[in-house]
Amino acid sequence: MMEKNREQVYTHFHPDEHRFVDKAAEWIARAEQHMVKLTDFLDPRQAFILSTLANRSMDIHIRFDGGHEQAERKRAFVAPEYRALDKEDMGISLISVTSLDNKLKDLDHGDYMGSILALGMKREKVGDIYVTDQGCQFIVASEVADYMRLNLQQVHRVHVQTQQLTLDQLLVSPTRLEEMTLSVASLRLDGIVSDVYHLSRAKILIPIKAGRCKLNWKQEEDPSKPLKSGDVVSLQGFGRFQVLEVEGVTKKGRYRLRIGKYA
Repeated sequence: MMEKNREQVYTHFHPDEHRFVDKAAEWIARAEQHMVKLTDFLDPRQAFILSTLANRSMDIHIRFDGGHEQAERKRAFVAPEYRALDKEDMGISLISVTSLDNKLKDLDHGDYMGSILALGMKREKVGDIYVTDQGCQFIVASEVADYMRLNLQQVHRVHVQTQQLTLDQLLVSPTRLEEMTLSVASLRLDGIVSDVYHLSRAKILIPIKAGRCKLNWKQEEDPSKPLKSGDVVSLQGFGRFQVLEVEGVTKKGRYRLRIGKYA
């Protein structure tokens, strides 16, 4: 990407996203030169950035795939426009995790993710994780599937067995949300986050201003940013939640919200 064009593109994205913008622009430039690129798993914000940059070129196209249609994290295949993508191998494998101890029903998404990353696995190599009372299934890049299957033997002190399955055996479990109702003075990001995680407003300001909060997968450093129904907020070290509904305003002028914390 030429320097002038780079600066113009940068104005549309947060500074912390510029590194990914450069990578995405390089993938597109190579596709324009008749090369292909299979990316690691992208979050929805990264997929949006890649699609936005790709729309500036008439000579390439992209296929996204995360194992099923509603997947949150997806790999992208970036290729010249003339190349058919429906038959391309997207390098996606499915691994199931079970246990004979009947203790997995108490584990959540964070327990499985922590055990996976503890094996030295990069987050970018892991797609969506689907948790059930019997264990979980998770999507992983095919190039690391054997490593994961052979080395993931324990999750949160529970001994587990792993098995590689075909993608048509994927059981998409509904997202488990712990619902709560809040009454807040405003729809400001900092106020809602502090109520959800039971932290003081002063303590919440520190991670937000330090860039450790994301709103709809985009870094958000403005504590006064208003939230709306459907927004997904993540705070590093605490998890994430979704504003399920702004139910209305009370007689005292406070907003009544329904929140769903990801289990």
